[in-house]
Amino acid sequence: MVAAHKPTSADPGLIGLLWSKDLTRQHGFEPLRVEGTLPAGLRGTLYRNGPGQFGQFGTRYTHPFEGDGATTAIRIADGAALGASKIHSTAGLRDERAAGKVLYGLSAPWARRVVSMFRGRGKNTANTNIIEWQGRLFALMEAGKPTEIDPRDLSTIGETDLSVIQSMFSAHPHRVEARKATYNFGLEYGRHTKLHLYALPDVGRARHLGAVDLPGPPMLHDFIATDTHLVFFVSPVRVDVPRMLLQVGGFEKMFRWKPELGTEVICVPIDRPREPVRFTVDAFYQWHFANAFMRDGQLVVDYVRNPTFDSFYDIGAQLAGSTKPVLAEGTLHRATIDLARKTLRSERIADRICEFPTLIPGEQGREHSITYVVFDDLSAIGSIDPHGKITAHELPADQRATEPLYVDGHVLSLCHMRDRAFVAVYDAARIPDGPVAKIWLDHHVPITFHGTFVRA
Repeated sequence: MVAAHKPTSADPGLIGLLWSKDLTRQHGFEPLRVEGTLPAGLRGTLYRNGPGQFGQFGTRYTHPFEGDGATTAIRIADGAALGASKIHSTAGLRDERAAGKVLYGLSAPWARRVVSMFRGRGKNTANTNIIEWQGRLFALMEAGKPTEIDPRDLSTIGETDLSVIQSMFSAHPHRVEARKATYNFGLEYGRHTKLHLYALPDVGRARHLGAVDLPGPPMLHDFIATDTHLVFFVSPVRVDVPRMLLQVGGFEKMFRWKPELGTEVICVPIDRPREPVRFTVDAFYQWHFANAFMRDGQLVVDYVRNPTFDSFYDIGAQLAGSTKPVLAEGTLHRATIDLARKTLRSERIADRICEFPTLIPGEQGREHSITYVVFDDLSAIGSIDPHGKITAHELPADQRATEPLYVDGHVLSLCHMRDRAFVAVYDAARIPDGPVAKIWLDHHVPITFHGTFVRA
């Protein structure tokens, strides 16, 4: 195991800007300045998604997670790059712009949001992830259906249920290469909460696999898939139903951390979704999983483990000017699940704080070679091998990195400064040497959570 790392000093105000300052310029694809030399074989488009604006008409939203989504796309070919950034023009956002005031969400006037809730009307912010499926592009958020985006110019086509989605569609689909399919889930809140399961095959229509009943209304951000199972860690974060019904308080008041409930482990066989294995362990929280696979009859799950839900509140405090680190607890863990005995054993792989884990494409669902992450509240980028060996590039104090994506021997990360952003292109074998190229945007881009690279 690698010893804990003490991060270098970083610009404390930059994190706040990432979580609170609106996208400063929207534009279609235009030429971008390239510093260094782009790899000759790197051809395709990097799509990144996150909140693009944090309020409207003089009203601030109550949490960054309420921000209206925006996609930033970088198109790379022949050593050159084009870039575009646009806020998603969703139906709810168009309603608000036409009315000239905030209509939806917890920053709207109390009477208006109560009426909207009981009418089943809201705003799909499409602000968390963006995926490509069968040649189509979808922006995702965990409390709504997919929002289709036109890859030609990032214009918003609109919300879709793909003919199968019952209620919501999570922002964290996971691909299983061996099955040539991508899997996802969606929660359906009501008198009895249901966990719906979905498959997006490479060929053919989207499928609803079934549903699992849950004992309460959780906040469930991510899951992981193997060749055989869909694995959920249902942490003890519960929707505060009375507050939700009465629409009282801001976004951060809608969820409660209840560690006495423990974390429920649910392992659903893909081919037998009505036969889940379920049991409860001591409480912990996770935003993101890295991978999972079967070894010696047991499920092995790599994930970033947090002891509490505090990071959610730390993120919300950024809108009020907090300079406190927002991702300061999570470390990469490996859990071993014995399905027969219904036990989970979790061991820390490395001590250094990290988040946004990703893999080399094609390794999902089987034993993987490396996990790419960002370290120390986004101040470094690098990797962790299964034995805990860390490789990292420490960013200058005036820069922050976001989720790294491996593409054909290189690692790409959209990085941020106070007044501009750039895509850092690393040689995956020489990450500590720093980027071999930077693709510059001439404007501020807020935090982006997740994205994808679509080859040309």
